[in-house]
Amino acid sequence: MAIFKNLFSFLFQRSTAEDRAAAYVIREHARGRALSEVLNDRYVRNRLSAEQQARLLDRPEVIHAIGADMIEDARAGIAAAEGA
Repeated sequence: MAIFKNLFSFLFQRSTAEDRAAAYVIREHARGRALSEVLNDRYVRNRLSAEQQARLLDRPEVIHAIGADMIEDARAGIAAAEGA
């Protein structure tokens, strides 16, 4: 059974890039920057794909720090950017 646990463990791990980007987004938003502005930073765009950015907005610590209403607005912005 341990073999299967180790075999599929990569599916449930978050990347360190996502962890660092989440900390960056929380920190910059706490400094007073708009979430959409922070998500458009080169730091975030160079490290995370659009899919990873969307996943970033599902993280409990990000939702707690930023607020659910702002998260929904950011998701809409990411979806619009993917379609463009």
